[in-house]
Amino acid sequence: MQSRSNRPIGVAIAGLGFGEIVHLKALEAVQELKPVALWHPRADRLNQATATTGLKGYQDWDGLLADPAVEAIVIATPPEPRVDLARRALEAGKHLLLEKPVGLCAEQVADLQRLAMAQRLSVAVDFEYRAVPLFMQAARLLAQGTIGTPWLVKLDWLMSSRANPERPWSWYSSRRQGGGVIGALGTHAFDMLAWMVGPIENLHALHHTAIRERPNTDGQMTPVDAEDVALIQAQLQRHDGSGLVPAQVSLASVARNGRGCWLEIHGSQGSLKLGSDNQKDYVHGFGLWIAQGHEEPRSVQADADLLFPTTWSDGRIAPVARLQQWWAQSILSGQPMVPGLTEGLLSQLACDRCQESHEGWSLPTRNPEGQIR
Repeated sequence: MQSRSNRPIGVAIAGLGFGEIVHLKALEAVQELKPVALWHPRADRLNQATATTGLKGYQDWDGLLADPAVEAIVIATPPEPRVDLARRALEAGKHLLLEKPVGLCAEQVADLQRLAMAQRLSVAVDFEYRAVPLFMQAARLLAQGTIGTPWLVKLDWLMSSRANPERPWSWYSSRRQGGGVIGALGTHAFDMLAWMVGPIENLHALHHTAIRERPNTDGQMTPVDAEDVALIQAQLQRHDGSGLVPAQVSLASVARNGRGCWLEIHGSQGSLKLGSDNQKDYVHGFGLWIAQGHEEPRSVQADADLLFPTTWSDGRIAPVARLQQWWAQSILSGQPMVPGLTEGLLSQLACDRCQESHEGWSLPTRNPEGQIR
């Protein structure tokens, strides 16, 4: 690595979906970071991106890692290859910002965490809702005890992004490749609950796949085994250690006209509601309401110090830019990154428990003679 001065940290982006659409645009707003290279395994896609951006392109991962201008890497690939790419990058001394889910199981995430600590490298995980002003405001109000002791949590995240059965088959359709609504929304949901109320102590989950086949690139119908609906009952350990809080989480990516994302937290002194019915953008459109005692809910705005300095039409870019800013500060200061692999591991543990619980869920309600038990 080059010696550190006032120059920005050179960042490569691996993966050209969310990586190019969101991370690259966000990087351009962070003074401490500078995009220097792109990586993609497919030459045609890489050439298209390098022609558009003017950045250096790599198909060979080792070649990217050998570039001294690359000091940090955003890995925004599909989940299945992400862990191996991350491991090799950490071994090469690169700081990382990882999309979620970080891996396919908690053991993989824990291995990365141990390696990152041994290498003294900063690893961020893109739990971007921690950087959204109204979410930060909600966390602040809860920490201040505005609604008292949390008694009940309910999170509905009912989206329609995959409700069209003609949407083509992709890695998202494969559980083995890290697809499904648990990886897409559950990772965020579990981190959100751990951040605002407390980590998940235990849970029970039921998964369902509503659309069981999709057309592949050749038009042939291909089986889908990744869940597009998940219902979860959980208990959260309050941050102050005072006890458990029951939580109900409903996730769906096939909810036509679904209500969007709505979090309700009811406590001893009031309630908090945070939500958006915007099916087109996962960040724009949120509102926050507080009710104390028996009063009617009142709308709450984010404090001035939490507002974005810049926003984009794509609501995801501003919180990702803020998270990248935190990552840059962590790299420069040597301080731990939050959200990082500790938070990623907690979220992945909950994802793993969901799958284990679902696999043990199906108990027959009828005996062999067909009578209801």
